[in-house]
Amino acid sequence: MRFTALPLYAVLLGGLLSACGGSSSSSDSGAPPTDPGDGGETPTPTPVSTLRIGLLPDTQGGGDNVSMHPMKAVLDKEQELGVDIVIPVGDLTDHGTTREFEQWTSVAEGYRDAGIEFLPLMGNHEDSYAYSVEWIENMKHYIPEDAVHMAGAQYLNYYVIRDNVMIILLKYYNLPIAFQWIKQEVAANEGKFDHLVIASHDGLIGAKYGETREMIVEGTKGDNALMDMWDDIRAFFARYDVLWVQGHEHMYQRSVITAPIWVDPSSWTTADGNYRLPQYTQIMSGNASYKGYEFRYGERELVQRVVQQKMNTMDNGSPAYDANASVLTFQGDRVDYESWYVEHTIGSNEDGVKELADPQWKLMDRFSRTKNRCERLVYPNSIPEGTRPVMYLDASYISNDCTGDDGSVARMVAGTNNTFNRVESRTRDMGVTPGFSRAETVTDLMRLGYQFLFQYHESWTPNLNGNQRLVALNESEVEIPETTIDLKELVTMSWQQGDSDTASDILIVSGTQNQTGTYSSAYGAVKDIESMVGLPGSQPDGTAKQPHTLPATASKAWDLTTAVSDAYALTFDASEGLDTDSHTLAWRTADGWQAIADTDCVVQQPFDSAFLSTQPNRPDACADQPLVGFDADHGRRWWAVLQQDAELALISR
Repeated sequence: MRFTALPLYAVLLGGLLSACGGSSSSSDSGAPPTDPGDGGETPTPTPVSTLRIGLLPDTQGGGDNVSMHPMKAVLDKEQELGVDIVIPVGDLTDHGTTREFEQWTSVAEGYRDAGIEFLPLMGNHEDSYAYSVEWIENMKHYIPEDAVHMAGAQYLNYYVIRDNVMIILLKYYNLPIAFQWIKQEVAANEGKFDHLVIASHDGLIGAKYGETREMIVEGTKGDNALMDMWDDIRAFFARYDVLWVQGHEHMYQRSVITAPIWVDPSSWTTADGNYRLPQYTQIMSGNASYKGYEFRYGERELVQRVVQQKMNTMDNGSPAYDANASVLTFQGDRVDYESWYVEHTIGSNEDGVKELADPQWKLMDRFSRTKNRCERLVYPNSIPEGTRPVMYLDASYISNDCTGDDGSVARMVAGTNNTFNRVESRTRDMGVTPGFSRAETVTDLMRLGYQFLFQYHESWTPNLNGNQRLVALNESEVEIPETTIDLKELVTMSWQQGDSDTASDILIVSGTQNQTGTYSSAYGAVKDIESMVGLPGSQPDGTAKQPHTLPATASKAWDLTTAVSDAYALTFDASEGLDTDSHTLAWRTADGWQAIADTDCVVQQPFDSAFLSTQPNRPDACADQPLVGFDADHGRRWWAVLQQDAELALISR
């Protein structure tokens, strides 16, 4: 008998989401694990509410116009996905005029009337006369009545709590202004939320922009507000596992921003349980406008690891713009995330709806995690031989023990990241104005760049994006050379309480199946990773990144329905007292929990790393089933070789 597991995103779409429906009052089983064969009573399921938050990227349409066609397409998609809330992440308009707000509200009001709550925030294109007149007049009808506003910044900085999620909305450039208020309100609401979402128009790190570059590295002399908070902000965000969502960049990017562990490393102390990295998630929501930005400056390696990046500029070989629809789904302490895109060539409302008349949405990013999780940054297998293995520079699927609340233990034990995406940045510069800028000299500016953004290259601190990320051009300018960047994977193993069909807690493996071997220019033009050389100077030895031969399973497509992860192996140890003879390792499919392999196909021997390429002897009927084994030497250990994200648990045979 053969069982085929669906990728994790398919389970979420086909099973979990449909089971929960579109209302925040829907519920799912959160019952403790029960052995279906123990003859005991099945515990009453604990209802777990579901909250879905959609992100609406910038909708500025050029001139006195809102990009109505992409806006409607994104909201249609998010309504289809059952969102309860939409966060418009700023730059709703281009000029902040009455006409534009009339256009925006004419689209939004139908979704609001259908029950979707909007939590709008102000972008830089509304930061004008529009604030005191148009913004308040129009957005006071969308900002909830129960919102708690920051004193002196009403309708600009505010928060709500929905289910177990605290959602904080910040005006453009207001992070340093509002940070003390954020800490105060989070402390006042401790225990009322499990998840903290902070949305602003721009971000601390950014891609094209970013407050760190603008306020610190290229900042004004004497303006130390953000610089003095730099460590505290990242430490606070990491401690609270913040999901930071933003607009402003007109491109999609998901990355993790590291905390300064010498300030507050509480996110990864042994007292907190499993090893969660000291970092927080930054999501640039993409685009819903009639313009797209290229990738400037590249990865900020000192504090940032990019795990997904996509832009479309309709320029320099890019054939279209993107519209992006992203949804965060919260159930108990679990978060599921999906980001979708569709390409279009609309340049103005007058062009008509064109490709968005029947948008062909494709899933391009996703993750699933709980608060009880173990994290691993898996680097692409393009690191030059001889590179000193520091700063997590490792391409292996290997982890430490990750322990569930019931005593189950999982561990990644083998595999290499050979399927990864590649992206380019463009050359940009920064300047010095003596007496005005913080930096008085070019040397001072380079110091700030390496102190706050870019990894300074030495053999003991290698920069995988090039050995000269900053170059002095003259007495007043510094250049950040274009470079080629190979994306990382954030692989997580999360534990969730078992349900009535499992005999153990549930292990959620996420992040192995998010990249397919795409390669794009800084403008979004398609390139070929297997045949094209990267940009000069993009390797740590000063050479160019070379073409990379992908596995046969790599699709080179943005559509993650085509994604197949590199083969990896993990072990799953049962908790003490569980009868291993009457249970087997299973995964969740669209049809429920099913054994990964038939009993006759389970190999009775310890795992060997050679199994990734050469399978042990099994009956011919097992050829199409994943490789699963039981290690009697360890007494309670199953192992499996997989090529996808998955949800795993032990069930009765």
